[in-house]
Amino acid sequence: MRNVDAAGLGIGDDHPPRIMGVLNVSAESPYDPSVYDDPGEAARYVDEELIDEGADVVDVGLESANKDLDVLSAEEELERLDTAVETIESTSGDAVWSIETRYHEVADAALSRGFDMVNDVCGFADPEMPRVCAEHDAAVSKMASPPDLERPGAIEDVDEIYEALSRNGFTEKTLLDPAFGGWSAAKTHEDDRETFRRLREFRGYGRPLLVSINRKSFLKTIAGRSTEEALPVSLAATSMAVERGAHVIRTHDVAETRDAALIGEEFSRERTRRDGTVELEELDVTTVREAERHLDRLGTSREGSREAADAAVVHTYELSGLSAEAVGALEAAATECDAAFAVGRERDDGDDAHGERRRGVLVGTAAELSTARSAASGVSNALDAALRTIGDT
Repeated sequence: MRNVDAAGLGIGDDHPPRIMGVLNVSAESPYDPSVYDDPGEAARYVDEELIDEGADVVDVGLESANKDLDVLSAEEELERLDTAVETIESTSGDAVWSIETRYHEVADAALSRGFDMVNDVCGFADPEMPRVCAEHDAAVSKMASPPDLERPGAIEDVDEIYEALSRNGFTEKTLLDPAFGGWSAAKTHEDDRETFRRLREFRGYGRPLLVSINRKSFLKTIAGRSTEEALPVSLAATSMAVERGAHVIRTHDVAETRDAALIGEEFSRERTRRDGTVELEELDVTTVREAERHLDRLGTSREGSREAADAAVVHTYELSGLSAEAVGALEAAATECDAAFAVGRERDDGDDAHGERRRGVLVGTAAELSTARSAASGVSNALDAALRTIGDT
């Protein structure tokens, strides 16, 4: 995993999770507690509510992400930049300052006037953005987006989100953001939930991950909470995101999110070990698809990639209610494909003539289980139905 230096702040597996607090200088922003148009008031908010509460990065938004509002032009964003710059000059606390924009002109001006980092919500749809960030030696968060400056984050399918992150390449200091939230009318809560379930896949690029999930609808609707009531679900998701490999959490609730991120870090696996010149990273892989992402990054051959991916994840399933015929079929299938099957017993009077059914554990890689599924098929409809669900990625 590549680590990124953002104006002296380390981001990546070798560093603790970083908290990105939010300041909006856009009157139309939907979350009122973070919106300021007076530099003095904004500076007090940053010092007291963000930096003092544990924010490592302050992300300044010049316009709202509300999809129902008109997109500002680069010139209109530049008109709002003065307030942001005056806020930096009035702030006493120490933090990395990030500008949220989609335009290279705004990024260039902001980086020239005191900002340290860019949060590109259109994912390099402006092809000049990576050049500007590289020339300033600035870290940049690249959010998954179509190649359209007016449609940030408007991608529904997880595979397309993944591919969008590579569009127009990377800089040496690029972080990746898979783009959660209602950036388009077509993107559903279930789309966001599927992206979150598959968050580990985005580690396949080998670059630090930023997630913005604070009080997002795809979380609060699970618990039936309003935005004002949604902090607990955000914190639960924060711990999960960090445990799954996220490195930066963008939030309006800094102190609470920091604590949740630290819990997630504490119970994450230690992924990287070093001994002399050799570095060993245990890849956080739980599905074949996640393994394929890492193999693609390494440029392995197609044939070698599929074989390695199939062998990368071992699944363990407990099956109950097995007849003697089903047990025999599974034992034979496991022997045939090098999977493992261990059988025990369970009582369930009345299920068959002897009142006895069995319980067993089937263990194997995706490839082994696929073979076992075929070899053990045809014994009963119930067993076939159960076997159809095993080994899914």
